[in-house]
Amino acid sequence: MFTVRCILGSSAWRHRIRLQNRMSTRSVAAVCQVTATPDKEANFSACKQLVEDAKEQGASMVFLPEGFDYIGSSREETLSLSESLTGDTISRYTKLARKLEVWLSLGGFHERGHEWETDRRIYNSHIIVNDKGDIVSVYRKSHLFDVELPEKGVSLKESAFTIPGPSLVSPVQTPIGKVGLGICYDLRFPELSLALQRDGAEILTYPSAFTVATGAAHWEVLLRARAIESQCFVVAAAQVGRHHEKRSSYGHALAVDPWGEVLGDCGGENPGMVLVEINLEKVSSTRRNMPVQQHRRDTGFYHSLEKT
Repeated sequence: MFTVRCILGSSAWRHRIRLQNRMSTRSVAAVCQVTATPDKEANFSACKQLVEDAKEQGASMVFLPEGFDYIGSSREETLSLSESLTGDTISRYTKLARKLEVWLSLGGFHERGHEWETDRRIYNSHIIVNDKGDIVSVYRKSHLFDVELPEKGVSLKESAFTIPGPSLVSPVQTPIGKVGLGICYDLRFPELSLALQRDGAEILTYPSAFTVATGAAHWEVLLRARAIESQCFVVAAAQVGRHHEKRSSYGHALAVDPWGEVLGDCGGENPGMVLVEINLEKVSSTRRNMPVQQHRRDTGFYHSLEKT
């Protein structure tokens, strides 16, 4: 089972603890919720405090959301604030991981593309850092959020400045289990979660900055669906609240078990985190008792409808 503690943040990033179930000594993950702005220094300070608090409370891996580094107010600002993986921002996080001896999921970094000097385009990159401060995996977001919902006030075109990632990456062995990497809009594509599950994922993670309108309609149901169909734990760090005058995020950083039960929710108002304990026997027992993957037909079967 998961056991859950919610730590809710105030505007000064001081936290109060609500103990829901007693924590044991098993592996603990911290799923964070932040309100990033264009101020990179303030964002780092806030995230650093969360990571430190999580480590103090026993977390061995901390999950930060998409845009943990910043959320720009314009295309120009977003591009100008971007960095490479060897820049100051990631360097500070690798040093933090090494100092605290904690793993980090940096869930959506504005990484300058390989042809930055000529095309000024970036990747949306999910970076895993181990407790020695090494970058052990980088996944670049493959599904870009180009959506116009005028009746909902949603208009975003990520592809205007972002390069789609070239491929998925294999799940990463971490202290809490094998973690499969996605980012935000990837959540809407079950093919991705099933591919990661087939490659050994026990935990799926979707760090996000969901809009308020799409979050209210789809966030929880999509996360629960991905957990149920893959029979994996799902952890989803989130952005929350108003980033600047043009953008706000839904929040509700979530933890879900392989049966689809929501085990922790940070709510839709304040920064903070949910601490969850993962027992991978829950993955094994769920897959053993309902062997969906064994019942799955070969790929050709699911394409047979297209041939008739």
